[in-house]
Amino acid sequence: MNDSNMDVSFISLHLSQRYWLMLKGNNKKICIVTHSLGKGGAERSSGLLSRILYDIGFDVHIVSVLNDIEFQYKGKLLNLGELKDKDDSVLGKLKRLKVLKNYLKKHNFDYVIDNRTRIGIIKELIISQFIYTPRKTIYCIRSYNIDLYINPNRLFGRLIYGNAYKIVGVSKAIAEKVRTNYRFKNVKSIHNPISLEDTISEYELGGNYILFFGRLEDDVKNISLLLEGYAKSKLPSQTIKLKILGEGKDLDKLKKKSEALGLNSKVEFLSYDPEPSSIVKEALFTVLTSRYEGFPRSILESLALGTPVISVDCKSGPSEIIENNHNGLLIENYNSDVLANAMNRLVTDKELYLHCKQNSKSSVAHFSEENIAKQWQTLLK
Repeated sequence: MNDSNMDVSFISLHLSQRYWLMLKGNNKKICIVTHSLGKGGAERSSGLLSRILYDIGFDVHIVSVLNDIEFQYKGKLLNLGELKDKDDSVLGKLKRLKVLKNYLKKHNFDYVIDNRTRIGIIKELIISQFIYTPRKTIYCIRSYNIDLYINPNRLFGRLIYGNAYKIVGVSKAIAEKVRTNYRFKNVKSIHNPISLEDTISEYELGGNYILFFGRLEDDVKNISLLLEGYAKSKLPSQTIKLKILGEGKDLDKLKKKSEALGLNSKVEFLSYDPEPSSIVKEALFTVLTSRYEGFPRSILESLALGTPVISVDCKSGPSEIIENNHNGLLIENYNSDVLANAMNRLVTDKELYLHCKQNSKSSVAHFSEENIAKQWQTLLK
C-alpha cells in the first residue's frame, strides 16, 4: 500500500471513529420487542438493531416472544418464550402480558420498538393501549403484506396505531402504502442495515453454483418459479448447480418439484445455516423470486459479500436495492422464461457479470450500519 492510500485509510478510520464517539453518551432507554432472535430476516434485523443502538450509547433491552435465541444481540434480554414453553394456556398468556407490562413500567423506557407481526384485534388493542405507552411506541412494518402488521380494517388500524409515536416501514414502498391506506401522518421509512466488514480480495467468477437462501415457504418466496426458471436455463447442462439453503414447511414439496423437473442431480438442498456468509460469498450469484418482500436481507447480504443478485421486481425492496445491469439483474416477476434468460446472461456474458460483481459491495454502502444508525439516532432524539 502506498503512502497516499495509507493516508486515505487513516483519515477514513479516524472520521468513522469520531462519528461513533459523537453518537455515544446517549443514555436513553430503548426496548426492542421481537417475535424471536432466530431463523428469519426480520429477527436477524432485530438483533442487528440492538447492536447498532447499543454501540451508539443507548441502554438497550430486548423482549423475545419465543424461546429462539440464535442471532447476536446486545443489551439485556427478557425471554418471554421461556415462560411460554412452561405454560401456553390462556392463563399463561395473561401472565406473560403482566410480566411484560411490569417490565416496561419498572424500566420506564423512553421508546419501545415493536418488530413483531401483529395479528388479532383484541390482543393488539390491549398491547398498544394498555401495555405500551402509545406516545413512546414505534411500530416497524417489515413486509409489503402490511396486513401482517396493521389490521386491514382502516377504522381498527387507526384506532390501534394512529396515536403511536412513529410507524417505520423498512422500505419506501411500504411506508407509502401505509400512508395511502390509513392516512397516517406518523410514518417514516428506515431501511434495514447491512454490515460491510467483509472484504473482497479479487473480482473473479464465483463457484459452480447459484444460490437461494431463506425460508422455504413457497406461498411467499415462490421457489417453484426459481426451479422452473433454472430448469429452462442453460445452467444444468453446464454443470452449474442450484443450491437451496434453508428450512420451512415446503421442503418436501420443493424436493418433489425438483424431482418432477428432472433436476435431482442438479439441485442441492442445504440445511439452515444462521451464518451463511461463506456459501453466499462463493456463489456465482444469488436469486430471489418472491411474490412479495419487505426489504430483503438476502439481497443486502449477498451484495455486501460481493455476490451479484438476480431478483424479480416484487413489492417491496428489490427495486430500492438493485440497479439493473449494475449490481445485478432486476426482472419481471412470475415469468420463468425471463428468469432463465437472466441466468443465461450472467453465466455467458463475463463482462456483464464482472461489472455487477465489482459494483456489488459499493452499491449497498449507503445501507451501512453507520448510515442507518444516523437515521435511528434522529428518530429517537
